[in-house]
Amino acid sequence: MTHLWIRAEHCENEQRCGVTPDGVRALIAKGLRVTMEDSSTRAAGLTGYAAAGAETAPENAWPDAPEDAIIFGLKELPEDGTPLKHRHIMFGHAFKGQHSGRILLDRFKAGGGTLYDLEYLVDEEGRRVAAFGYWAGFAGAAVSLMSWTAQRRGEICGPVAPYASKDALLASLGEELRSSEERPAALVIGVLGRVGSGASDLCKAMDLPVTRWDMAETASGGPFPEILAHDIFLNCIFARPGTPVFVPRVALSQSRTLSVIGDVACDPDSDYNPVPVYSSATTWAAPALRVARDPVLDVMAIDNLPSLLPVESSQDFAAQLLPSLLTLDDLDAGVWGRAKAVFDRHI
Repeated sequence: MTHLWIRAEHCENEQRCGVTPDGVRALIAKGLRVTMEDSSTRAAGLTGYAAAGAETAPENAWPDAPEDAIIFGLKELPEDGTPLKHRHIMFGHAFKGQHSGRILLDRFKAGGGTLYDLEYLVDEEGRRVAAFGYWAGFAGAAVSLMSWTAQRRGEICGPVAPYASKDALLASLGEELRSSEERPAALVIGVLGRVGSGASDLCKAMDLPVTRWDMAETASGGPFPEILAHDIFLNCIFARPGTPVFVPRVALSQSRTLSVIGDVACDPDSDYNPVPVYSSATTWAAPALRVARDPVLDVMAIDNLPSLLPVESSQDFAAQLLPSLLTLDDLDAGVWGRAKAVFDRHI
């Protein structure tokens, strides 16, 4: 019997989960065994999962799970260097040249385990079957706007925390903007994708003028002076070899209107980073990094933005992923076989 073990998230400010209680019920009906770890942070409590039929386990008990269990989580594992013997489903951030990714792959190699990276679960045409992209874009645009309003007060953006709902977030942003007669002009690159769609929708909800770009507008390879002529730039693209540089380091000392970069894609340690003006992600405690002072330029690059709206983002992602989870009894085929092939190439 296929055994899916859903682990607790250990990353700070992470309340999401990749499966709902209804999803657990569907998996058990399909014949899977499901174990759900307790969690001190998950937005959805353990009770609903237990009522759906899941077995329960203590928080962070997965290292001692049966060796044939498939461990499912969202964010990275603790960086303790231990060999990884299980099959893991998660966002590994290991296949795009990230320097920390090599360390993770070495742990899998040492333990004999396998990574089924959620970012590389794709259909026959190469399209991702599940993504948090929309809510990453929505939340990333929101925190970028918070950074802009903080600048108007002569400050840098202060700590952020999860919101109970999208409406609560929009109401909070509305209060911040009410004190300013201005509305910043935003440019979104990647507008045809999920991330860019979410970023554009947030800007529209807050009545911001938005310039929408995608591959056609960046095909020239740059430079892109139009980016510097906007107040906020939202990078929402999937970086890969050949991706042009949107904001080069020289822009830090150039004349510009641009004062906030929202790097929603957030790959600062990737060789393909199209916004190479910073080198590490920002945090919930310090969402904005000041990379220039004359004129001011702040970078927002939080790497788990959808958790700002954990309820909506979890429900959306879980609904997209469930059809694939229901095929876990055949790991050699479909999305799982394709993901395993990517892992094998990189290992």
